[in-house]
Formats: sequence, structure tokens, C-alpha cells
Amino acid sequence: MSDLTPMMRQYLEIKSDHPDSILFFRLGDFYEMFLDDAVKASRILDITLTSRGKGGDGADVPLCGVPYHSAAPYIAKLVEAGEKVAICEQVEDPKTAKGIVKRQVVKVVTPGLVVEAESLSPKENNFLLSLVRGDGDRWGVAYLDISTGEFRVTEVDGNDAAWGEVACANPREILLPESFRESLSSVSRGDLLADRTFTYVDDWVYDQDYTERLIRNHFGVASPDALGCEGFVEGVRAAAAILHYLQETQKGKVDHIRELSAYRTQEFMVLDESTRRNLELTSTLSEGKKRGSLLGLLDRTATAMGGRKLRQWISYPLVSIEKIKERQDAVGELAGDPGLRAGIREALDGVYDLERLNGRISLASSGAKDLVALKMSLLRIPPLLALLGPAQSSMLQELRGGIDPLHEVADLIGRGIVDDPPFVLREGGIIADGYHAELDELRAISREGKGFIARLEAKEKARTGITSLKIRYNKVFGYYIEVTKSNLAAIPDDYIRRQTLANAERFITPELKEYEEKVLGAEERIVDLEYSLFQQIRQCVAAEGERLARTADRIATLDVLASLADVAHERNYCRPLVDDSDILSISEGRHPVVEALNVSERFVPNDLLLDNNEHQVVIITGPNMAGKSTFMRQVALIVLMAQLGSFVPATEARIGVVDRIFTRVGASDNLARGQSTFMVEMMETAAILRNATPKSLVVLDEIGRGTSTFDGVSIAWAVAEYLHDTDRCAAKTLFATHYHELTELAVTRSKIKNCNVAVKEWNDQVIFLRKIVEGGASHSYGIQVGRLAGLPAEVVERAKEILHNLETGEYAEGGVPRIAKGKRGVAPKASPQLSLFEQGEDLLRKRLSGLNISSLTPLEALNILDELKRMV
Repeated sequence: MSDLTPMMRQYLEIKSDHPDSILFFRLGDFYEMFLDDAVKASRILDITLTSRGKGGDGADVPLCGVPYHSAAPYIAKLVEAGEKVAICEQVEDPKTAKGIVKRQVVKVVTPGLVVEAESLSPKENNFLLSLVRGDGDRWGVAYLDISTGEFRVTEVDGNDAAWGEVACANPREILLPESFRESLSSVSRGDLLADRTFTYVDDWVYDQDYTERLIRNHFGVASPDALGCEGFVEGVRAAAAILHYLQETQKGKVDHIRELSAYRTQEFMVLDESTRRNLELTSTLSEGKKRGSLLGLLDRTATAMGGRKLRQWISYPLVSIEKIKERQDAVGELAGDPGLRAGIREALDGVYDLERLNGRISLASSGAKDLVALKMSLLRIPPLLALLGPAQSSMLQELRGGIDPLHEVADLIGRGIVDDPPFVLREGGIIADGYHAELDELRAISREGKGFIARLEAKEKARTGITSLKIRYNKVFGYYIEVTKSNLAAIPDDYIRRQTLANAERFITPELKEYEEKVLGAEERIVDLEYSLFQQIRQCVAAEGERLARTADRIATLDVLASLADVAHERNYCRPLVDDSDILSISEGRHPVVEALNVSERFVPNDLLLDNNEHQVVIITGPNMAGKSTFMRQVALIVLMAQLGSFVPATEARIGVVDRIFTRVGASDNLARGQSTFMVEMMETAAILRNATPKSLVVLDEIGRGTSTFDGVSIAWAVAEYLHDTDRCAAKTLFATHYHELTELAVTRSKIKNCNVAVKEWNDQVIFLRKIVEGGASHSYGIQVGRLAGLPAEVVERAKEILHNLETGEYAEGGVPRIAKGKRGVAPKASPQLSLFEQGEDLLRKRLSGLNISSLTPLEALNILDELKRMV
């Protein structure tokens, strides 16, 4: 490095400490990037890549740069692309520095640690998630949204549960131990790896003594147990890794992270990754958009923090009947009082994102406009509290009692900050008149000084008789008097020449110089004093961050309740009875999203009864497009809505609390991991059979369709039997299938019932009635659906012929199956190749010939007779 310039040596030394970040290296008014960072950043930011000399081998060094005062959008774009950005500032005054200016990294911006509003989605958390695996496949999971201060921790057993929590939190960045780098791909789940940044932390960070010390020091507790983390050995390690990472990247205090919320998954309904995706809880399967999801339907929140709270409620439905009823009482009261709902919405309409404002203020990254936004939000609280005064439900009363108007904070900001402050903090114009005596005096001097300059110009014009005389200012010479050369003979003796121009001369006078020093000194002092006063005000507000966080959380909760009530009132939802029974009974249930989006066809409601005694498994048959999948999903969504505290789309519902919802719906593959569609289907089915309990709800759609017909029917039949017969996992199950053979399960299994989606045939057309009725369907009407989809007419007609041949089982002359016979009635010659499968008559003879009738018991004989009957 001896042949490098001092500046490049300094750059490379700092860069070596941040090898995985793009280094924004402050040089004057620009952040410069060099070498590989410059090449990468120029491509992402679409800015010019240039070069300068000299590198270590004498070659030119690639570089690019962005203005420091407008760097925020460039940083946001890099972070959005998954990059980390290390901000390296000049930490000493270049005017007083001896040699090269001292520089150091003051902050590292990563995808999981973004606080700037323009880089965040208002109604979504931006989580940094930490995962660590301990002994016995026990996982610690912790996640933090630094923009709001929300910090949660839990522990789960097994890979599926761990990655289920990842799917729920949907983090932008994931922290893992360095030793986990190589094994990540073997435990990951599908597209959970997409669009995420993975950061690996040295293994020593997870040492138990170090992690517990981090937790104790940050939260000021004697033990992590004081935070509700009893028994959370791995959870504490995961949470502490986040605190360590904050120390490494934020280079300062993160005082707004005041609470670590420990939760246990048993407190909530468990929803795995597949279920969240299939039920389209927060985004649609096809486009990944909010519209068309359950969240899109229920979200009428007026605030960003309310939107995030609703997303959390949907992701973590309750299992506590008491807590569910508390929410229901509040929703019911608001749904029945349109005036109160409207008043709440009006009051909340002017409330900004208090959680993120609090975060930016605590991190000292807020501007004056953030403080004004906080003040305007706090002024909305007193009318809101007045509205809630007559509320009767316990939850609304508790919320009213917990919302703090923070009068003194609003008053401080109102007295100290102007109503419309500038964006830039270092140019003055922030602090209100009357807030600080010295500042007011300096402003008076500044205003008077400027008035003096105007009066002095008029005076000098009169004294000299030079009407073109001007008093002007620039940063190099300060104030000066400019006189054209044609008037130089008229200048007084006390004029002191400062500069000669082509057509004029510039002068100063002792009087002008005296006032210049007074005015300019005042203006410079004003800017410094305003910034100092702003920082004092911001620190005072930050000191009340805990109160503000509690108030923000309660306002968000109120916003969610009002949103649920608004939807319940408009969509005519009912309040479900949620209890500890095993009954799932729904009268005239509707799919909440389909009902709202499909305006061209009236939604047909349907009933359902599931329990663990007589109606445990319901086999649903019927044509494609008839509504089987819609019906099953609507049942799952109604259960989920009931347990998050919402009213539901039905005329009446009784929901025995469900501990988990499982879904196996649709076809998907994971080719990157060598898993076919059928393999993914079988893996998801296996997970259901391993984890389901009698308190679970299982939704199965078309099990076994990814393999041969015989294999598929066999697997589907065996899965249904297992769910029925195995006490450990005897879950309430909806099982949609086109294998009509499965309807025979109802004959041999007492808790299995058949139902189908009714259709009407008319003139070779099929009309979907969308009604679920008892009994099994005998046809799937696939050919009619194919015609609706636009299959050519000749394909449809040929399919009918083949279907007839299959159903009759007849053979043409020469032993050729009639399925091969065309319209002309000519069948191909019989192939000498033997069939892979024996025909029914051959199988029957073979079975009979193998029987030893003399040794059969009467019961065995009856069972065999039943078997032979089904073979005919």
C-alpha cells in the first residue's frame, strides 16, 4: 500500500472493516464510492462510472459519487436492491485538520434496519429476524422493526415451525450464525429465500454468557426472565444477536427499543407457510398483491400503525376464548354505533405514524417536520378520548384509559417549532419567535442589519451623487460598494478599494465593515443556535418515547377494531359463538373475499357442520369450477376471522376453538431443490398427518392427483382413513376430490360424510348451482368445463367418445379397447404386447382361486364377499 495516496489508504482501511457493505466515503460535498463498490453501485443506481489515479499498481481506480445532501434516495435504492450501505463521514473540521481529514463509519444501513419513511411501506413492518438452532432441534426466533421499536421473541420445535415463523414475520433481512451458512439450503422453504438479505454473525456472539449480558444491559433487568423469557435459552440467543448487530451497525443508542415481547406459539392459532399462502391471508397467490386477500378486505384502518396491527392480528389468531370475546364485544359496540365509528375515523384521519415518528425521534434521525407531525397527531387525541367516554365494552374502556395525550410534548413542540419548518436543519427558520430570548435578539439584529444596508445605500447615493452606486454581497468579499469607472472621480476619501473589475471598482468603508461583521455574525449564530435548540427539543420529546409508544399501540388497536366493525356492518356479518367445544357449525356461510369482489354473480351461501363425533371428515365431490375450493377456503377463513376477534360472513356460526389450520391446496413445485409437484404435495400432506390434532382444521384439495390414478386413489383413501382412525390427529377435515371411489369411505367409517356441489344438466350443458348438498357426485363434468374453457369442438366431441368407451369398458374386435376407436369405427390392429394391468374378470378369478374356503371364518367370508363385490 506504500504507493497509494493517503486518501486511498484511509478508504481501504475503513472498507476492510465493512467488506459486505457499499462504502459511502464522504469527500467534501459528495459521497464517493471506489473500486468494486463503484462498479456495483453505478449499475444499480444508473449513474456514471468514471475513474481516477492511482491504485496500488498504478492503474486507474473506478469511482462514482452522489451529492451528500441528496443521498437518501440513492441509499434507499441500494438497500431496496438488497445491499448494505456504510455511511463514512468526516468527523473533524477540514479547516483545522492536520493532514488527511479523519473519517469513520457512523452508521450502516441494511435492508432490515431502515428507518427513512420513503424506504418503508406504511402498513407493513420491516423486520430484521434472527434464527438460531439449539440442541434437540429447538429454535430461537426473534425479530425487530427498528422503525417502530417492536421486538418479539419465541421458541419453536423443528424446521417447519421455525420457517413458519419466518413466513409470518416476512423479514427483509435474516441473521444466522456463521456456522449455519453451509446448511441453509437444506432447511429452507421454497420461495422464503427470495428477496431477502442473509447476514451471518460470528458464532461467539451466541455464547450464553455474552447474550444474557447483552439483554440485561440493554433492558436494565437482572435476568432475561424478567422480560417473560423463562426457559427461552435459544430465544434469548436469537434476541441478543439482534442487539449485537445493532451495536455494530447503528454506532449509537437505540433507546426506543424498550421492550422485548416474549410469546409462545401455543397462545395463538398456528398457521404454517403453506396455509398462509393458500388462504391468501395478506397477499394473493397469483400476483402477490394485497387486493384480493383477506387483509385487503378487512383493512379500512385510518393509520399506518393500525394497518400493521391488523396484519399482525391476521397472522396470529387467538386461542384464548376470553381475549376473543373482549375483541368481539368492542367490535360489536362499534358496529352498532355508526356515529361513534364515524367520529373515531374522523379523529384518526389526521394521526400520523406515531410509532415510526417515535423511532426516528429516538434515533435522532428526525427532522423538524416530524416533530410538527407528532404535535398535529397529539392534538387529535383529546377529541378521540371524548368520543370514547360513553363506551361500554371493557376493551374500549381500557384503550381510553391507556391513551395518553402527552399535553406537555404537544405544547413544547407548539412553542418551539414553527408550523411549516424547512426540510434542511442547518439553514435556520425552524425555531418559533418567542421561544428563546437570545435567538429573538439575534434575529432583531439580523433584520436591523439588513435594513441598515438598505439605508446606507440610499445615504451614499445622496452623499456622492452617484445614482448607480450599489451595495452588494458575496461570500468571498462580504458586503461592498460597487461604483462604475465613469463615476470614480466622485468617490469620497474614506472609500477603501477592494477589487477592480473591467467596468467598475469595489470599495468598503469602516461603517460598512462594522455592520457586516455584526449582521453576518448574527446570522451564523442564529443557524447554530437554532440547530442546538432543535436538538434540545428533540431530546425532550425522545425522553417521553415510552409513553408515546404505549399510546401509539392503543390507537392502533382502536383503529383495527373500528375497521373490523366497519366491514362487519357493511357486509352484514354475524358475531360467532366461540367456545371450547369440538363443534364447527356455520349457517349460510360466504367466502368473505369472493363475495366482495364478484359483483357479476350473487354469492350462494352454504351450511357446514363438523365435529369430532359424527361429522369429522367430509368428502366433497363435484365438477371443476363448481365451488369446492371456494367452499373449503371460506370455512377456513371464517374460523380464522372468528379467532382474530372479527365478525364473520354467515347468518350464524359456532366455532369451537381451533389450534391449527392446515391446507393442502393446488399444485406447486420446488425445482431448485429437485422436488416435483407430487413430492411437494406429499411432503405437505406428511406434515399435516404428523402435526394435526383433534382441535385442528384440515383442508385437503385433490390429494393424489400428481401420480397415476391407482396410486392417487390409494393415497387419498389411506390419508382419509388415517385422519379418521388415528386418535392423535383426528382433525376436523374437509376433503375435496374427483376420485368418486372415496365416497365409499362413508360406508365403512362412521365419522365420514359425503357431500357434493350441486349442478344441473340441460341440453348437454352443465349449470353450476354453487350449493353444497348431501351425498356424493357421480360425474366430474370435466369435458363440459373444457368446452367452457374454449377447447376446440372436435376435441370436446372426441373426449366424449373416449369417456363413453372408458365407462362401458367395452372392447372392439381383436381385443382392442374401444377407447382407441375413432369416429370412422376403425380400430387399430391388436397389439401383441400384454397389458400392464390385468382386467377385472382375470383379477376376480385369480382372487377366487387363491381362497381356502374351508379355513375361512364367517366374518372373514363376509369381508371377502364385500371385497369381491367391489371388484365386479
